[in-house]
Amino acid sequence: MTAAVLPLAAGELSAFGKDPWWIVLIKALGITVLLLVFTIFNVWFERKVVARMQHRTGPKVHGPFGLLQSLADGVKLSLKETIKPKNVDTVIYVMAPVIAASMAFTAFSVIPLGPEVSIFGHRTPLQLTDLPVGVLLVLAVASLGIYGIVLGGWSSGSTYPLLGGLRSSAQMISYEVAMGLAFVAVFLYSGSMSTSEIVAAQAHGSAAHIFGLTIQLPSWYAIVLLPSFLIYLVSMVGETNRAPFDLPEAEGELVAGFATEYASMKYLLFFLAEYVNMVTVSALATTLFLGGWRAPWPLSLWSGANEGWLPFVWFIGKVLVFMFVFIWLRGTLPRLRYDQFMRLGWKFLIPIALVWTVFVATARATLSAGYQRQFFYGIGAVILVVLALSFVYDARAARKEQAEEAAREEADRAEFDPFVGGYPVPPMPGQKVPGLQPAAVAVSADAGARETGAGGSGTAGRSTDSAGQEDSRG
Repeated sequence: MTAAVLPLAAGELSAFGKDPWWIVLIKALGITVLLLVFTIFNVWFERKVVARMQHRTGPKVHGPFGLLQSLADGVKLSLKETIKPKNVDTVIYVMAPVIAASMAFTAFSVIPLGPEVSIFGHRTPLQLTDLPVGVLLVLAVASLGIYGIVLGGWSSGSTYPLLGGLRSSAQMISYEVAMGLAFVAVFLYSGSMSTSEIVAAQAHGSAAHIFGLTIQLPSWYAIVLLPSFLIYLVSMVGETNRAPFDLPEAEGELVAGFATEYASMKYLLFFLAEYVNMVTVSALATTLFLGGWRAPWPLSLWSGANEGWLPFVWFIGKVLVFMFVFIWLRGTLPRLRYDQFMRLGWKFLIPIALVWTVFVATARATLSAGYQRQFFYGIGAVILVVLALSFVYDARAARKEQAEEAAREEADRAEFDPFVGGYPVPPMPGQKVPGLQPAAVAVSADAGARETGAGGSGTAGRSTDSAGQEDSRG
């Protein structure tokens, strides 16, 4: 088997950095407006989807289909009274929501929204900018955005916000490690860390030759690198503090977590940052795993599907699919406990991501070097070893279960010591009392229960019974 590595599109990065200042300004304003409109729409979309799941109607009064409900909520929040507690650190308290919101918008700057288009007669990529390490820029900016939440919780001078901020920092560390490892496989497969070049690498699938048979592999990395895609899906939910991973807010135990002491516009900025981050991680998933702005199959068979402004529609549609996943999870899954949340990140996602990354690196190295047959022989050997170890594990588990069952039966047959706890206790069914037969134990226990249930003490019952027997003999 030989797997062909697609050459990257020549000059993908050379198209950036040549735009005049007014084109850059139009792109920046366009991204800002797009994210704001996405936020307004996603709040409405979330309410309608959850309402349908719960057999309700959802917003329907403000505007057609209730589309203006989100806008009304934003106006209401911005006009509410600003309340600032006495113990806050004023500068950091004000800057924290600004940091969170600004970093959320900045991360979207390297996301490709489409191919080259014409803007007022000027040909330019439908992307603000790109870097050789564009994906790492998104990770770095997202990490800085967490500082807004952490500093907001610390500067509030209250217990619940501080706990929420600490949870957010731990959450970021735990799930950004798994997210970064999920990206490594994409970097190895595409040969680049640039977002535009990763999209170009997914233009056509690789060709695999197995024993003389040519097989065309899928182009989307969500299929080729399925474990990486699944790890990223879980990590992006944890990274955005969304249910069931909304531990930094956790209304049940932390009231509102890091945002407890915030109101009005400052709270609105935190709210905006959360929804913009949802769009950003969804756009990044689209770029890295779903071919970016390229049309899905079979629409990609049409030559004009990936030209002009039409790819922007495909991009928005893919992002909306991920937004639905966010809402679906919130409407169906309960919030995890904090220990469950940490266990999922450190004991499952990170080890699986490490093993998968090593496997992908080994596969790319061996297949590129021409050791295809040896690679598949090695995969078969690993599968056989795993199957053998699973059989051994099952056998040992069965023997251990049998030993535990025998120990339980032996404990049940053991003699009962009524004073083992320092005070007399009644025997359990099946336990032996020294000097008494099991039937006698049962009879004595039943007799004691009847005498106690009669409302008098055991001594009074015995004296009455003996007196009755003496009268009958007399």
